[in-house]
Amino acid sequence: MRDIVLTASVSVGYMEGPGRDISWHRVDEELHQHFNDTLREAGAFLSGRVTHELMAGFWPTADQDPEAPAPVAEFAGIWREKPKIVYSRTMEHADWNTTVVRDVVPEEVRALKERPGGDLVLGGAHVAAAFLRQGLVDALRIYVHPVLVGGGTPLFAEGSAPAGLRLAGTRTFGNGVVLLHHERGGGEPHGPADPAAR
Repeated sequence: MRDIVLTASVSVGYMEGPGRDISWHRVDEELHQHFNDTLREAGAFLSGRVTHELMAGFWPTADQDPEAPAPVAEFAGIWREKPKIVYSRTMEHADWNTTVVRDVVPEEVRALKERPGGDLVLGGAHVAAAFLRQGLVDALRIYVHPVLVGGGTPLFAEGSAPAGLRLAGTRTFGNGVVLLHHERGGGEPHGPADPAAR
């Protein structure tokens, strides 16, 4: 069965700055190639409307720029060809191999996981919160950028269900970004009465 892997870049605190600013992302050639190598193996990309529209506004034609770095041009092809599911109650149609789904329905998500193919990559804070509330996220690949952002959008929205995690691996990139790869099943999170949590 395929896993649902929440994948996100975050500052030390937020996934977006005020006004959805992500100009602080430190994506160099090494990190971008890692993204390409990882996401090429995905079975599909799952996102909410905002994330999908941001991606669709750039990636379909990014490789037409003759000055685009090789990893950028490569990812444009990966993004166009990969099946995509966007969860939205307002979108009527989406291009680029995209299916629009109205709600996160656990039975439908589990059926999607049972199809053959690579893991399903989940992106976007609001849709991630819906998946997390229903216990549908199997793993997290969080890329922590060495930047302080004074406000913005947190990755984990208030109301996300607590979940025990197990550290499955880490990687530090040359630009200071650190990948934290966790899987579900690390035991129950510490409660406030647990002295070890203080």
